[in-house]
Amino acid sequence: MSAGRPFRGCACFFTDNIFVGRFGLHVRYRDEPQLRRDHGRIEAEVQRRKQLPHQSVERRAIISRCYKPKHPEVYTLQDSFLAPEFLEIERFCTSPGADLQGLLSYLESFSDKRIYRLPVFTQQFCQALLDELENFEQSDMPKGRPNTMNNYGVLLNELGMDERFLTPLRERLRPITALLYPELGGACLDSHRAFVVKYALHEDLDLSSHYDNAEVTLNVSLGKEFTEGNLYFGEFSQDPSPVPQYIEVEHVWGRGLLHRGGQIHGALPIASGERWNLIVWMRSSAVRNRLCPMCRRKPELVEAEGFGDGFTEPPQEEEQPQTVNVCALG
Repeated sequence: MSAGRPFRGCACFFTDNIFVGRFGLHVRYRDEPQLRRDHGRIEAEVQRRKQLPHQSVERRAIISRCYKPKHPEVYTLQDSFLAPEFLEIERFCTSPGADLQGLLSYLESFSDKRIYRLPVFTQQFCQALLDELENFEQSDMPKGRPNTMNNYGVLLNELGMDERFLTPLRERLRPITALLYPELGGACLDSHRAFVVKYALHEDLDLSSHYDNAEVTLNVSLGKEFTEGNLYFGEFSQDPSPVPQYIEVEHVWGRGLLHRGGQIHGALPIASGERWNLIVWMRSSAVRNRLCPMCRRKPELVEAEGFGDGFTEPPQEEEQPQTVNVCALG
């Protein structure tokens, strides 16, 4: 993690967008009377969320001390893990004169929703990473799950993959996201939250409609063999339509989808097999410091571990930049 201002979370994490799986709904928590009157069981979820940072630190320490990786090489990003087409896209985006139209010629686009597919990893790397994740799942290590909507999966920061794998991957994606999503801070994505989700029969089969706590999301299909389970995308959360138009997108092994974090989406049930996906929520403090994407208010900052929710403390008066652009509005 780079030195500088510490990253923070927004207090709305404890009150807003709390998913109640029994009803498939996201709700907001205000106070105890409202809780008893409307939502009954949410207080336990609020308290659980407040314990998450401490519990994650404890798990990470145990894993670092006791877990023996099966494939230690997958913890450090290497060019050999990346698809040759990804490296070609990266070269284009970092070349003089690179522009959006040129980039789009390398990508697969879906409707007008600004959803793009690109090759990311080789199949050999996907297989090695899955083998490592299954080895971890079969170990007796403590395991945190991605969120209340996904009961199966791995938090990659707890495995120690942030510094040497995920941060370099985010930085290599930034020239691409800078062209695709300039108004969302695509050029200054400075933190992330990354996890792997797993879908299988008798486990998680699908995923309810939601939007991500991210400016830009990368979703990479890692395998394995499965049928059905397509992703579906609706409208942008900040631009709702009275009659939403949905599209379905198939998973392609080793390829990733880039989309706006605020794009409403979900996953249809799988019919057979197992599906594993790498999810990277990429965040820009320059954008979200002005407006939290989850509560749509000025963030009320609270202490957090690691990257938190991607917010940072405002700079001192003398540190204010002289020129203004979206990546400098801290």
